[in-house]
Amino acid sequence: MAAIPVYSWKLAPDGLATRRQLRARGLRPGGQDVVGQIERPRYRRGPLIAYLYEIDKAKPVRPMTPAKWAALAKANTARRICPECRADAGYVIPASLGSCVTCAYPDDEQCVA
Repeated sequence: MAAIPVYSWKLAPDGLATRRQLRARGLRPGGQDVVGQIERPRYRRGPLIAYLYEIDKAKPVRPMTPAKWAALAKANTARRICPECRADAGYVIPASLGSCVTCAYPDDEQCVA
């Protein structure tokens, strides 16, 4: 296995980009191999590493299909339904509570069923 070059933070050569930088340009790596990495110093937990890809070999991001949009809307709607009272809370239910605020704290108000 050949070693890939490691660059310091903000010192990568032109023509290379991280996944996030590619995504901001509407691109994706498209199956190409990693050509380098950037290390950003973090004092307590070790360095943060980001892999680099060639911009010239990147492919455009695939567009969302109507089926994917529908599935995403259905998943987001499900996150708003309280599992206890089955009502639409009007907000995404926090995972820390596991139910709407009304069901999580029944002493304050009655749960609307």
